[in-house]
Amino acid sequence: MAEKKLGWAIVGLGEFATKQLIPSFPLCKKSKLVALVSGDPAKAQRIAAENGVDPKNIYNYQNYDSLRDNPEVDVIYIVLPNSMHAEYTIRGAQAGKHIMCEKPMATTVEDCEKMIAACQKAGRKLMIAYRAQYEPYNLKAIELAQGGQLGKLKVITADHGRILDPAKPQDKWRAEKKLAGGGSLMDIGIYSLQAARYITGEEPVEISAMLHSTPHDPRFKEVEENVNFVLRFPSGVQANCTSSYGYSDTKRFQVFGSEKVLTLDPATDYYEHHLSLSGKEGKQEMKIKEENQFALEIDHLSECIQQNKNPKTPGEEGLQDVKLMMAIYESARKGKPVVIKN
Repeated sequence: MAEKKLGWAIVGLGEFATKQLIPSFPLCKKSKLVALVSGDPAKAQRIAAENGVDPKNIYNYQNYDSLRDNPEVDVIYIVLPNSMHAEYTIRGAQAGKHIMCEKPMATTVEDCEKMIAACQKAGRKLMIAYRAQYEPYNLKAIELAQGGQLGKLKVITADHGRILDPAKPQDKWRAEKKLAGGGSLMDIGIYSLQAARYITGEEPVEISAMLHSTPHDPRFKEVEENVNFVLRFPSGVQANCTSSYGYSDTKRFQVFGSEKVLTLDPATDYYEHHLSLSGKEGKQEMKIKEENQFALEIDHLSECIQQNKNPKTPGEEGLQDVKLMMAIYESARKGKPVVIKN
């Protein structure tokens, strides 16, 4: 017998949800799209019709809490601006649903803690959508780095950049501090931060950071453009990380070991990855089967619910990143390193 697929509701129908997440559901083995939540009724009806969602399962932000009365919905996926994650996660848990929340988990440590507490109180799973931790190339990079194939790890570099264009609907809210919580760090610098953490398997003990925004550029009136930060890990590994809203698409990291250097570029693309190892023997390209990382992470949470397991990237993982990003901002503000108490 085919295993029962859990029903998912998507909250927020922006470009990421409509172009990446929703098209991934047909590839899922344990999950199906059954409901939509949107402030745009016409758009919701169109997306529902295109994806076989029953029109009665279209909700708005006012009647969102009535999802509690819909037994078809098992999981809610929050795909809203960052500052809205906490409210809709908490309300979703109170409606008795399991939660997948986009990264960053929230814009404050306190909100992250409230989200975790609400899901625990409701007895519901909470997972943060760190897609790269489910993507095969990133998993291979972790295996190689932690398995000793590079020798002793020395240094990691991780860089993420893109052009912020507030004229585009998907970027308008990202230029607003109230909605985004911060600039390039919160949006894409978190990928550099995550890479350093999951490649080493360690938590940083000290952070140094600098911020810079182009003077008089209206895009950076409220949020930062460039962030450079260095993480020091207990093993002695240092990670040199950057994020920027000022240059074109960059999504890469390098892991320098005593024997070999691993390069993943692009590292956090939606569809394509390129992995190589360099050492005394020359350069070795590694080919791995590309898989839909969105379907993989969605099915991971469904499986965890079905088998009552803890997700690989629970709320606590999101909380840790927000704590570390706050330390990055603190270091930049004070102009000196910040010691991290783990």
